[in-house]
Amino acid sequence: MAVELNSPDTAVLLPTEAAGYAGSLQEFPLRDIGGPRWFRQHEYIEKLNMQAIISATAEGDEFVKEHIYSLGKAPTLIHELIAVEVWKQKVFPILCQLQDFNPKSTFPIYMVIYHEATIINLLETIFYHKDVCESAEEAVLDLADYCHRKLTLLAAQSESCENQERDPPTGTSLTELKKQSQDLEFDISVKAVSILRYITDHIDSLPISVQTRLLNTHNVPCLLVQLVDHCPWRRYNSKGELQKYADGKWHTVPLEDHLKITKVDGQVWIALYNLLLRPDCQKSYDFNNINKTQLLKLQGFLTEVLIDQLPNLVELQRFLSHLAMVDPPPPKKNLILEQVPDIRNRIFCENSNKWKAIAKHLVKTAFNPSEQELLQQAHRLAETYNLNVMENLIPERPKCGFCGVEAAKRCSRCQIEWYCARECQVKHWSKHKKACDLMAGAVKA
Repeated sequence: MAVELNSPDTAVLLPTEAAGYAGSLQEFPLRDIGGPRWFRQHEYIEKLNMQAIISATAEGDEFVKEHIYSLGKAPTLIHELIAVEVWKQKVFPILCQLQDFNPKSTFPIYMVIYHEATIINLLETIFYHKDVCESAEEAVLDLADYCHRKLTLLAAQSESCENQERDPPTGTSLTELKKQSQDLEFDISVKAVSILRYITDHIDSLPISVQTRLLNTHNVPCLLVQLVDHCPWRRYNSKGELQKYADGKWHTVPLEDHLKITKVDGQVWIALYNLLLRPDCQKSYDFNNINKTQLLKLQGFLTEVLIDQLPNLVELQRFLSHLAMVDPPPPKKNLILEQVPDIRNRIFCENSNKWKAIAKHLVKTAFNPSEQELLQQAHRLAETYNLNVMENLIPERPKCGFCGVEAAKRCSRCQIEWYCARECQVKHWSKHKKACDLMAGAVKA
């Protein structure tokens, strides 16, 4: 029986628990990422994330958002997001290259990689609200730069990987982990589009340097044009069928829905609308010939079908028609003291030339756990991921762990993996056995 999203049975946290978890959030140095205290905080953030999604979906009391806002924890979340990004860029590749590192399980490392997705998921849910966005204060500059990096990655992928299906991971555990990290990176980058849109929604009430960095330092409008042009969340599979990326998965699109826009399409267009039509943004942006040429490419995409789905875009269409005929005045240049992002630069300065030492330290302290430590971690995660709640949050039927088709049967031991038939379960057992033993033991513990 399905459970109502706003019923007590689906609640991950009570308001008092959420307040305690939010209040305990802290910034961790890179050498402690993956350690016991960090792992505990990951569990807290995961629970806050799940509860925030449940509250927003049910249009109920969004107490997670309120606690993060009132306790001033948005900057802490942004710091942790960027810390894991730096860890993945500088420490993770060294871990993969260490010749004497052959962990029994890559599960603890995967949890660090997955942590970035958990935080950005939470930020995507709560940054819709103006008060949370404002409470980030100067850290919103770091978040804006982070989103620019992710959108740049999307634009690069759209040129190199467009219309291609990815093969399932094969090879050693660390090789599979790198492949999983790449797949997760795409989903994180797509969510960064939504966060960027929310920043542009509230740009008038944020530090003026946010506007300066988005328009002038990074030229985000032209980057968004490139995303509209190449659309990396759209591809064709091996059968020639159109697929679009939504809710963390690729979906085959029926012929009658080919022209229907996805959520991420809408976020890109709304961000463009905000950056190009707000008066203060128009005064600050440099509509030179190069930028003007790029922006006018949007005219070819502003069809009647699109405007029917996003009626406000008719104003953007009029603006572009006017832009094609006139040269706007040069940008207004005021003498101001510009704030610059601090978090990422600070992390790099604190850890410069220490990346290998950090990797070796983590091998000793976090990423080579005993069977008992793995069992304890799995037990805590089994408590975090309440299966009844998770199943009601999943927007579609589960997929078979071996062949990927819709599944109706779940592994009776671990209750985690799904299969379409007994044959697929048998074929997948050699890969699933370790995780199954771990989770089954955790549930019994």
